[in-house]
Amino acid sequence: MTKKELTDLDKDRIIEMAWEDRTTFDSILMQFGLKEQEVIDLMRTEMKPSSFRMWRERVQGRKTKHEKLRDFREGRFKCTMQRQINNNKISKR
Repeated sequence: MTKKELTDLDKDRIIEMAWEDRTTFDSILMQFGLKEQEVIDLMRTEMKPSSFRMWRERVQGRKTKHEKLRDFREGRFKCTMQRQINNNKISKR
């Protein structure tokens, strides 16, 4: 899926996932096919410049955004709102 094929709903979900601390770029790649740089480009075009800068400062160097850098392997965070979110491309297992 390329950026041109993304619906507004997809873009909103990607932005939401990118803001979440525990959602990795690998998860976004798996669900939407966007690499980290493509997510950064999407965030740059879809957000106000000040919001983008705030997000970049927040994400840059954050271990939780990269699967390989995470120091926890067991258990994963599940938001209490998870059941209400139905825009995930991957079915619940």
